[in-house]
Amino acid sequence: MPADFSLSPLIAATAQWLTRAYPTGPGALDRALAEVQARQAVTAAAWLRYPTEMDAALVAVAGPGGSARLDWITGTDGTGPDEARHGAEERHAWRTWVDEVVASWAASLLSRPELAAAAMDALAGSAHMGDAPVDFRRLVRPDEHDRRAAALLRHPDLLAPIAELHHAQLLDRLNRGPALTG
Repeated sequence: MPADFSLSPLIAATAQWLTRAYPTGPGALDRALAEVQARQAVTAAAWLRYPTEMDAALVAVAGPGGSARLDWITGTDGTGPDEARHGAEERHAWRTWVDEVVASWAASLLSRPELAAAAMDALAGSAHMGDAPVDFRRLVRPDEHDRRAAALLRHPDLLAPIAELHHAQLLDRLNRGPALTG
């Protein structure tokens, strides 16, 4: 079974930020497919960023930093139809769990298939992957439905401002793949 390392809140919030910043069409199936792709990219990015249980524990204590800079870059203000029904604290509390580096790395993985494949190679055998097979098919081998559902979420030009933020760090981490197995 893959190790959780308590990254679930960070993964959920960062994936939610991506799907809100790069929305899909109105159909429920498209929304679900886009969310799965975002969650797979964010999960892979989080596992690369926090390869050990200690790394995950430290981010849980210190906090991932929030979405403020990402919101500013994309012009997202965090409001939408769902937020109008809730108070300010409730509306934005989840945004504090967004990890800028993980969002940037996930954007790179979504927009560059070769990086997604390299991420899977780097994660192979890691504690996160565990002994059970973990399927990231929608990230690394999206079909036509996946690509159509996540057209904005996978668009290299639209993702570039976010992907470029920490691209060099991602490349460095991918080049150190065997170090991730610890």
